[in-house]
Amino acid sequence: MSDFHKPAHSIDEQIATLCSRGLAIPDEARVRHYLANISYFRLSAYTRPFYQPGLQEHRFLEGTSFEDVLRLYVFDRELRLLLLDAIERLEVALRAQLTNTLAEHHGPHGYLDPEIFDTRYNHGWLLDKLDPDNNRKKKNKGDKSQPDIEPFLKHYRKRYTAAPNQPPIWMAMELLTFKEVSILLENLRRSEDTQRIERHFGWKMPVLRSWFRSLSDLRNVCAHHGRVWNREFGSRPEMPRKVPAGWPSIPGSIETGSHEHPEQRLDPRRRLYLQLVVIESLMQVVSPTSQWAERLVTLLDHYPQVSRPHMGFPGHWDTEPFWREAVMNAREGAKA
Repeated sequence: MSDFHKPAHSIDEQIATLCSRGLAIPDEARVRHYLANISYFRLSAYTRPFYQPGLQEHRFLEGTSFEDVLRLYVFDRELRLLLLDAIERLEVALRAQLTNTLAEHHGPHGYLDPEIFDTRYNHGWLLDKLDPDNNRKKKNKGDKSQPDIEPFLKHYRKRYTAAPNQPPIWMAMELLTFKEVSILLENLRRSEDTQRIERHFGWKMPVLRSWFRSLSDLRNVCAHHGRVWNREFGSRPEMPRKVPAGWPSIPGSIETGSHEHPEQRLDPRRRLYLQLVVIESLMQVVSPTSQWAERLVTLLDHYPQVSRPHMGFPGHWDTEPFWREAVMNAREGAKA
């Protein structure tokens, strides 16, 4: 075990470090502005693709400028925003499906019955989470993590004094996080509930459970401004056992494109590409006119220098039938 001895550095010292490593900085004031508003540590993750491989000390590739690093950072930021745009629609659709299914099959407060969930589900936690009295007590005890009570929940408790403390399912679904909603989906027990949701989204429940769990994790990475473009995800979507016609080819490994180590390969199923396929598959159901895939293609084409393999894109992905229409529309639109 060793102690941590790295000292803190001023922005001027950070700029000096970048220069000493061979980074071209034609406009120091501009770099100082970004370091003050983004931070050296956050930007450092985007410098790594520009280092000379095989060296113990960090040295930038010849001709690398601060604008190259910033451009990669901006690409990742725009990619996160595009992902959030789709995930928001998919999350809302899942909430709507759970609301409608449980309300129609079991009534406004039917979810209070633990029998409709798997026995491994912590149903008591759900009841406690949705009881405004419990949240109020925790807040009064100084637990600042408790959110303010929603106006619709205050109205429900004031108006319906003889009703259960927990609100009806359509309110309950608005009080859970996406992660909590995805866990609730995983634990639905009755076939009439799961089959209805399967029919809506067009996929079997094992796949949907995996997909929405992964999307909730991806949403959290994006919402907290985490790097996504070359991330290896711990939570990955499950591949359908029987893929439909037009499903894109996702090989078990692809070349990274490294000149120094041409033998290097990575698993695209652990990278962003599979998540993009999942998102577009669900968006075709939930928001078919959104042109989300076209906007994805436009974004990628705007940043041709960003490594596709490190996002998990196989070679010639844009010729796959799955993406073909979006690619054609995006590129034809760019020419117009």
